[in-house]
Amino acid sequence: MSVPFAKLHGAGNDYIAIDGRGIDRDWGQLSLDMSKPAFGVGSDGIVLVQEPTSDARANGAQIRMRVYNPDGSEAEMSGNGIRLFSKFVIDRKIALPGSDGLVVETGGGIRTVGPTMAEDKMTAARVAMGVPEFDPAQIPVDVDAINGADRVHDFPIDVAGREIKVTCLAVGNPHAVAFPDGPVEDFPLIEIGPLVENHPMFPNRINFEIVNVLTRSRIRARIFERGAGETLSSGTGSTASATAARAHGLVDDEVEVVVDGGILKISWDETGEAFLEGPAVEVFEGVWPD
Repeated sequence: MSVPFAKLHGAGNDYIAIDGRGIDRDWGQLSLDMSKPAFGVGSDGIVLVQEPTSDARANGAQIRMRVYNPDGSEAEMSGNGIRLFSKFVIDRKIALPGSDGLVVETGGGIRTVGPTMAEDKMTAARVAMGVPEFDPAQIPVDVDAINGADRVHDFPIDVAGREIKVTCLAVGNPHAVAFPDGPVEDFPLIEIGPLVENHPMFPNRINFEIVNVLTRSRIRARIFERGAGETLSSGTGSTASATAARAHGLVDDEVEVVVDGGILKISWDETGEAFLEGPAVEVFEGVWPD
């Protein structure tokens, strides 16, 4: 069965959006096939529309998003992906936002998306990303490996003979953030990223960000996504980068995150939810033949 789709991007982080309601198939394999840049559509994965589960619907969810990485694995959450998912859903009137926004069930919990509209189309959004989680058991991080510490802040891990200090947290999915002394452009992320992602300290693998603090309101980040590799941007990665910097007292509550694909805005006051703001752009529509 052929599959209609749309390709979208948010600050260079590109996803294929598919309405999968009522369709039973191997979505992980489809993401693996479609995400290939030379032989498929080319993307950082698939965002899939499904009906919310009964429990999520009872808690206000209007629609469900599932996220599949280019390697076929399923991710809990994507900050850029949920903006693109919301644009796909709202523009096609699959689900429309209420007074508080569009309420979406994700693998990382229920999230609310506040769209910015222009001529009946969504152009950007502010996403409630949940409360950043620093409890190692919830991220998860191997608690035995960190000797029972209640937070993983500047914890040294050995990667290919290099000691890297990471701060670990979850924003719907797991992240390890490092603040290297030199420019992030000089960091060998393609070499080191897979080793951090698959480090035995992280039982579910992990997303890895390297960050330079430029000012109290601006940071520069490069992002290596679990199951995808280095990406031009990441909503959860940018949120993790900014909230890790805020937890260390390096930045203020409002932060611009400069990534290779553009700029995303993160707000976090250290007590409640973090918020992500960024663009959502549809590139083209197509039909994938089976």
